[in-house]
Amino acid sequence: MALVISNLSKTYKNGVMALQDISLTIDKGMFGLLGQNGAGKSTLMRTIATLQDADTGSIVFNGVDVSENPEAIRKTLGYLPQEFGVYPHVSAVEFLDYIADMKGIINKTERKEQVEGLLDMVNLYDVRKKRLDSYSGGMKQRFGIAQALLGEPELIIVDEPTAGLDPTERNRFYNLLAEIGANKVVLFSTHIVEDVSTLCNEMAIIGGGTLLLQGVPSALEASLQGKIWEKQIDKSELTSFQKTHDVISSRYHRGHRVATVYAEVGPSNGFTPKTPTLEDVYFNVLKQKESAVDLVI
Repeated sequence: MALVISNLSKTYKNGVMALQDISLTIDKGMFGLLGQNGAGKSTLMRTIATLQDADTGSIVFNGVDVSENPEAIRKTLGYLPQEFGVYPHVSAVEFLDYIADMKGIINKTERKEQVEGLLDMVNLYDVRKKRLDSYSGGMKQRFGIAQALLGEPELIIVDEPTAGLDPTERNRFYNLLAEIGANKVVLFSTHIVEDVSTLCNEMAIIGGGTLLLQGVPSALEASLQGKIWEKQIDKSELTSFQKTHDVISSRYHRGHRVATVYAEVGPSNGFTPKTPTLEDVYFNVLKQKESAVDLVI
């Protein structure tokens, strides 16, 4: 079971090149697609979900070409878009039953069992008869996962599912997705580094519509071992440090500004080694892309 994306490109009518020669092979498990807003993540998700066509390239799932046989893919696809709309004045069980019917689950007994089982799985069974407009943001996201799982799909796409969730709901959502990802191909798109580091056994970073990096999160972190350094600085020093060091990020820690730099050899002016995190990997890749653009300009 694998999703194979080959040389995928997409340019919109306004001239924006949303995807540029993207190639990825995604096996069973949780795969994180990390990137800033506008990086091209949602365009890739919509293209895989057959909601729009690519200009060039191909998408193949389990040997079936998406462009040649979109209906076959739709039958095995579960999709939670970035903005999942619901009918506010109906209950969760009513709306999920309606979606199940639309997905071709015609037998009423089978539909009832699947709907109630999924609502129990996402911890919404006790509130299944409440109107959807009474649900919190986290509850709506869990309902969105339930609808994506109808029909027992083999490929699941979730686009920015934790944005706006509080820590409790985010943790609940992590646990739910981890259970789902054990036996399915789950493509998880996000701009939140913690989502990927917590959930995904493999990942890719996308920026400006191009694939910047791909690998196992722990291995990507290890690749920066001995190359990431940090130092507490005054706010007024940041600009000068950016001229003399490869500053990949700066943050406040307990009220003080801390600069994080990439260097093959440790800087001598008070920097200390830092254990690399996935956030450091992410910031370093984005910094490299910015530097490459500057050189071209």
